[in-house]
Amino acid sequence: MRVITRMNVGGPALQAVELMRGLDPGLFDQRLYTGTVEPGEADHLDLRGADVTPNRIPALGRTVRPGDDARAIAALVTEMRRYRPHIVHTHTAKAGLLGRAAAVLTRVPTRVHTYHGHLLHGYFSPAKTRLVVTAERAAAAMTDRLVAVGARVRDELIAAGIGGPEQYAVVPPGTSLGPLPGRAEARLELGIPVDGPVVAYVGRLTRIKRPDRLVAVARQVRRLHPEVRFVIAGGGDAMPATEAAARTFGGMCTMLGWRADVETVYAAADLVILTSDNEGMPVSLIEAGMAGLPCVATQVGSVAEVVRDGETGLLARRDTHELTRHIVRLLEDEPLRRKMGDEARAWTTTRFGPERLVSDIAEIYASIAEAWGRRPARAEEAAR
Repeated sequence: MRVITRMNVGGPALQAVELMRGLDPGLFDQRLYTGTVEPGEADHLDLRGADVTPNRIPALGRTVRPGDDARAIAALVTEMRRYRPHIVHTHTAKAGLLGRAAAVLTRVPTRVHTYHGHLLHGYFSPAKTRLVVTAERAAAAMTDRLVAVGARVRDELIAAGIGGPEQYAVVPPGTSLGPLPGRAEARLELGIPVDGPVVAYVGRLTRIKRPDRLVAVARQVRRLHPEVRFVIAGGGDAMPATEAAARTFGGMCTMLGWRADVETVYAAADLVILTSDNEGMPVSLIEAGMAGLPCVATQVGSVAEVVRDGETGLLARRDTHELTRHIVRLLEDEPLRRKMGDEARAWTTTRFGPERLVSDIAEIYASIAEAWGRRPARAEEAAR
């Protein structure tokens, strides 16, 4: 039983869909339980996962509301008693807390939780962060296996006292891209000129992603290179402010909204930027690498496990000027940009394919089954 707060566009939803598609139905009977996306968010299932059918629990929303949360736990308990899963695997913070609590109440044999990132900094006040850490420590104590998307994410969680090293497995995201259109075709599709350099941002527009920093970098880059165009694909609660800022760029910043064909955005770009204060392991950077693009990103979370600094892109502190220098360097050095893009494609395609994700998770599930003595499962058999 897979439980996730909501299937908004982003890494957790994409990973849940890949697992629902990829795990062998002859070995794994899966059901997906989720809430609904919030206003201004796009549903990943609508854009890229129409073949996956969820079980909706409306009370399982992002916002903490005691009444809704109690109803969500009650609904999950009812579903667990009806479905009787051997494993409850939760994704995202709120679903992780409520789902594991329901699993304990219904005596589900095994609880697994994936940390696609964490809430240890950048989200809440110090007092609220302490409450989050306390809750996560309690939830980890009733969890059999903890999965982190990157080694840095795992280490930061352990340092905060959330679980012990023996509980963790590191399983990076896995994804793939559709066929890339030609550069000219992609730009025509997006309504941007065929000529000139393009820098792309793909992802949510929300405070932790720092769209304000993205806008500041764009302004600095365009002071040095007025011909550079920025394209922003995504949405979120910071969308209105970002759109307002984009209008001051004289038509040189294009807001695309959420798109199902992200490969078109990458095909139109020369490089990709990420400006976040906190991350897990951003799927947008993996996709950019698969498209043969170098990335300029803040060195937060497990970003450095995707973007190899100086090889597949350039990493910076959370500093507007440093990000600007990196972008200008790549825009002015086409051979370096192409070399890094080629390295990025080779690295991400080898390391972050969906088959590897499915195999890693299947191995975890198989090891659980072996511990129960239910069958002599082998990881390679479960990953078939």
